[in-house]
Amino acid sequence: MKETQEHVEDNRPLHEAWREIQGCSDWEGLLDPMNPHLRKEIIRYGEFAQACYDSFDFDPHSKYCGTCKYQGAHFFEKLDMADRGYHMTRYLYATSNINLPNFFQKSNLSSVWSQHANWMGYVAVSTDENEIRRLGRRDIVVAWRGTVTYLEWIHDLKDILCPAHFRDDPSIKIESGFFDLYTTKETTCKYCTFSAREQVLAEIKRIIERYKGEELSITITGHSLGAALAILSAYDIAEMKLNVLDNGTSMAKIPITVFSFSSPRVGNLKFKERCDELGIKVLRVTNVHDKVPTVPGIFTNEKFQYQKYIEDTISFPWSYAHVGVELALDHTESPFLKQTSDLGCVHNLEAHLHLVDGYHGKGSQFSLATKRDIALVNKSSDFLKSEYGVPAHWRQDENKGMVRSSEGRWILPERPGVEAHPPDTALHLEQVLKLSKSSPEML
Repeated sequence: MKETQEHVEDNRPLHEAWREIQGCSDWEGLLDPMNPHLRKEIIRYGEFAQACYDSFDFDPHSKYCGTCKYQGAHFFEKLDMADRGYHMTRYLYATSNINLPNFFQKSNLSSVWSQHANWMGYVAVSTDENEIRRLGRRDIVVAWRGTVTYLEWIHDLKDILCPAHFRDDPSIKIESGFFDLYTTKETTCKYCTFSAREQVLAEIKRIIERYKGEELSITITGHSLGAALAILSAYDIAEMKLNVLDNGTSMAKIPITVFSFSSPRVGNLKFKERCDELGIKVLRVTNVHDKVPTVPGIFTNEKFQYQKYIEDTISFPWSYAHVGVELALDHTESPFLKQTSDLGCVHNLEAHLHLVDGYHGKGSQFSLATKRDIALVNKSSDFLKSEYGVPAHWRQDENKGMVRSSEGRWILPERPGVEAHPPDTALHLEQVLKLSKSSPEML
């Protein structure tokens, strides 16, 4: 691992620089060369997103397929993240009864935990006093699960835009599959009686009320389709004014930041413009060889000179635009990775975090700044060069979750029941509606 002279330093503690790191100035001057605080924070939030993959049960032979392997109280402990200083506050679920069938994982068994739901991620909040002091504020994290396998779901995207209806402006449109995933509910399933949207809005409202008067931030992260949900939920939180605080004599805003990884486009140009108006800060980490960030909107997107004209004039229905600032990385610059055309490797989240660790700026030599373990790259891929001796796809539960019973038989143990929704979810949803002065049909 050769050191490079392009390393930069930032001698300020994070608690003095956190607003810049969260994007208050759109990361101007922090990406090239890469600010060390920003690098660590991108990786840290990327690991919150990676936790969604590492804890997700995608084994079709398990009756728990489609849910989280761990109880919320032990989530970070089971993932060796107990030292992060965050407390899990709730899990997020969505119904599979939507037009993205290849995204959801279902068991092959007839007796399963749910016929309709998939676990989609979680909400957590920083509670460790030392971590809060380091961060300079109490941080609320929303992490969305992405795709377990590469790009199967992308074939279900029809490039169809539908009005968001989160405010009275039908010109703001979102890809219909993302919108359905976020807003659809299933009353016959206890996990989906509230939509993913309702779950996250209610939880953000509850946490903000609990820590009223403190310095807060809302940080949302996700990879792949989870990155699309991260941008969509950030827009929703801001549009519903959940981050607007009335201090009696003045109004203040809780900053909303999205650290997304390999995100597809989410909405049209009007959607992007509205996100900018609301002050949502989005840093999109991409691999230039990855195809997911190029869809939907292959032909009409933010790079098209006349996009605004065709949206305003003829309401072109297949016009998409990326939101925020892009950090474009190139896996061919890492000396640790194979030169492969495998789309799964190129899209892999752990590979993205590896590239962030080695990136110092355009034209600078690749050099691991935090010495993040390169073995993590092969956790769910075969991307590392064979000379490093790391097995491909090495991460799995011990004995694949099987345990020996008192009778000496190997079985998959029963899991404790997981609370579907906190009992005060409906109450906080009502408060969200009152706050935004919106009509009930919006939810």
